[in-house]
Amino acid sequence: MSAVESRIAELGLTLPEVVPPLAAYQPAVRSGVYVYTSGQLPMVDGKLPVTGKVGAEVTAEEAKDLARTCALNALAAVKSVTGDLDRIARVVKVVGFVASAADFTGQPGVVNGASELLGEVLGDRGVHARSAVGVAVLPLDAPVEVEIQVELTEA
Repeated sequence: MSAVESRIAELGLTLPEVVPPLAAYQPAVRSGVYVYTSGQLPMVDGKLPVTGKVGAEVTAEEAKDLARTCALNALAAVKSVTGDLDRIARVVKVVGFVASAADFTGQPGVVNGASELLGEVLGDRGVHARSAVGVAVLPLDAPVEVEIQVELTEA
């Protein structure tokens, strides 16, 4: 088990299996020393635990927890193309999409779920640039979706 996966376990979490694509794309691709993940939904055992808009059917706190799940799914996608999460030199960028009720403006707080998880797991290597975007709807009526880009160590 890698040091990163050991840290995930210390947090009481489990690195999930890669979420299978819902359409014609790959969960992650590598280009040189970078890995780009596709948008990761908060799937748990192949299902969305909650659906709907944040600020309506889903609370901001629920959505923040779902963003953590998205980040775990993104790490699983990174591992699927690198074989070892210890190869992560740093998280470069996180983009979070929040399916928002018309009057909801707390997207940064929701996406903090992903950012905080990456920091807890990777320490300083998890510090990143980020965008948090409110959208009308996401695939499968998911409340949140997160994608990450990571730089790998040379090996």
